[in-house]
Amino acid sequence: MRRYLAVGLDAYLCLLAVGLLVRSCLASGGTGRAIALLVVQLTVLSFANQVLLTMAVRASAGKLIMGVRVIRLPDAGRPGFRRLVLRWLYGLLWLPLQPWRRLRGPAAAGGPEWPVGRPAEPYEDLAGVRQVRRSDLRSYRAAVRGRTD
Repeated sequence: MRRYLAVGLDAYLCLLAVGLLVRSCLASGGTGRAIALLVVQLTVLSFANQVLLTMAVRASAGKLIMGVRVIRLPDAGRPGFRRLVLRWLYGLLWLPLQPWRRLRGPAAAGGPEWPVGRPAEPYEDLAGVRQVRRSDLRSYRAAVRGRTD
């Protein structure tokens, strides 16, 4: 539930920021130009939130608010730039097409269709990162430190 709330908060914050910038886009002249500027601003804000902020603090703005962190598997380390960009592109390009794919064709008997290499676990994604609660990450690190001492 926290993950979905975090995604909703991320979307809301991004749309709010772009909404505040819409007036300057509309003053730029022409509807097509305004729409193009809004799309560019949404993309840049999304990238900054999902990739750059996650690299810096292991979470996007919504995940920070909800107490969720993004970790690399299998060592629970900080995900690298390449993995985060792949994860962002996956969320930006592949996930929005899923409702359309489900409406277009019958659902497979074995469950949802995942891309090749897609993990079966619900908290892991294509890029090999996982979302965990901050408190669980602290407990895991304490347990690992206790085993190595």
